[in-house]
Amino acid sequence: MSTTLYFLVALGGALGSVARFALAGLIGGQMGSTFPWGTLIVNVLGSFVIGFFSAFTGPEGRWAVGESGRLFFMTGVLGGFTTFSSFSLQTLTLARDGEWLRAGGNVTGSIVICLVAVWLGHLLAVALNPPR
Repeated sequence: MSTTLYFLVALGGALGSVARFALAGLIGGQMGSTFPWGTLIVNVLGSFVIGFFSAFTGPEGRWAVGESGRLFFMTGVLGGFTTFSSFSLQTLTLARDGEWLRAGGNVTGSIVICLVAVWLGHLLAVALNPPR
C-alpha cells in the first residue's frame, strides 16, 4: 500500500475521532451520563452510514468511488468514528455470503472475548497500581 493511502486513512481517522468526540459529548450533555447514549448513538449511526456507503459506492452501486476514497471514508473516517461500524459490516458480509457460523463467531467472539479482555486489562492495571 502506498504512503498516500496511509495518509488518507490517518486523516480520515482524525476527522472521525473528532466527530465521535463532539457528537458523543453533545448527546451526553443533552441526555445525561447515567447511560452511554452518546456511544450507542455513534455506534448505530456509524453502522448505518457504513452499510449505506458500502452498498452505494460498491461495484454495483450508483456512485463510483475509487479504492482510495472508500479507504479514506470507510476505514479512516468511520473507523475513527466507530470501529463498531467495521465489525457490523464484516458480520453482515459473512452472513450475506452464507457464512452463518463465522458471522455468529464474529459476534460472539467480539462481544465475549472483548469483554473478557477489558476485564483482564482492568485486573492487571489494578494489580500494578494498588490503591494509595
